Amino acid sequence: MSLQTPFRYDYVGSFLRPEKLKAARAQFDQGLLTYDKLKEVEDQAITDLITKIKSLGYHVITDGEFRRATWHLDFMWGFDGIGHTPTKTGLPFHDEAAMIDDTYLTGKVGLSKKHPFIDHFKFVKQFEDETTIAKQTIPAPAQFLAQFTMPFNRIATEKYYDSDTNLISDIVAAYGAFIQDLYDAGCRNLQLDDCTWGMMADCSGHLAYGVSQEGLLDIQKTHKDINNQVIANAPKDLIINTHVCRGNFHSTYANSGAYDPVADVLFGQENVNAYYLEFDDERSGGFESLAKVSDDKKVVLGLVTTKSPKLENKEEVIARIHEAEKYVPLNRLYLSPQCGFASCEIGNKLTEEQQWSKLKLVKEIAQEVWPKNVE
Repeated sequence: MSLQTPFRYDYVGSFLRPEKLKAARAQFDQGLLTYDKLKEVEDQAITDLITKIKSLGYHVITDGEFRRATWHLDFMWGFDGIGHTPTKTGLPFHDEAAMIDDTYLTGKVGLSKKHPFIDHFKFVKQFEDETTIAKQTIPAPAQFLAQFTMPFNRIATEKYYDSDTNLISDIVAAYGAFIQDLYDAGCRNLQLDDCTWGMMADCSGHLAYGVSQEGLLDIQKTHKDINNQVIANAPKDLIINTHVCRGNFHSTYANSGAYDPVADVLFGQENVNAYYLEFDDERSGGFESLAKVSDDKKVVLGLVTTKSPKLENKEEVIARIHEAEKYVPLNRLYLSPQCGFASCEIGNKLTEEQQWSKLKLVKEIAQEVWPKNVE
């Protein structure tokens, strides 16, 4: 079998943290546990996770993002010129604020030392075998750019950059150095997680960026361009996919709306191998925008939600796959949950048992829909 992502049954990347790991992280944050002791707990939790993933017959393995507080900020903290402090206000999600660290520039963006995620990946890679391959998930370059150019961070950024052009250049160079180190460590499957498109697809997306609807089109192009620059500079045999998210924190969300407003740029012009997309509820809109996906790209349908413990109806999910088939041929469609189970340490509102039931269902459906080439 070809060991590259996506697989017919797949997942986005993060998993619910075991209670022992949460307790160890809390003790570490309080100064009651050394880093070495925390790492021992992380290593064991990740080993157990990968064993479980393999036992379910999945072909991709990750560390479940168990070493991170959040899906994106820990990655940013590994670069030069990035500072963070505990937030007082959090980020606005539906019905709840995401209390994740305020993250801002303290200097020029760069990578002068080995990024911590390199060793994180190496730990996972040791578990690869003839039927499984490790993938690394990181925030997309567009997500990195948005973090420091949106209105809430503009003042801090302008202390170090007099133009977005110079910031973009430094981000592209830093990503290039990281990706080369990751490639040298043996990574051949990289996933760029990206909430920026979900934000721009929302009817109020332009307000978050402080621009008009017309101005948002320019921002779409800028986001697409920085992603494509990083992809173009990467090793040619590195598979690069993207997950396009509308926000995922404690079973709530940040944005709503179909992908239609961003489809021309995202699906027609971003040079990824595959899109992991959210289609788990009415907030996600229909499949019509998939008509914009160019013929050389794959689509992973996120039809099983990670935001609710309720298990989906198998026949209904299968019907939706065939509905999507009107826009993308079945041989370029794949299935996964719509997002990770724990984009932040707090995790979504379901149990580990319910999490695994979701993944069992994804596999069962894929085996039924693609019986001859399910792998």
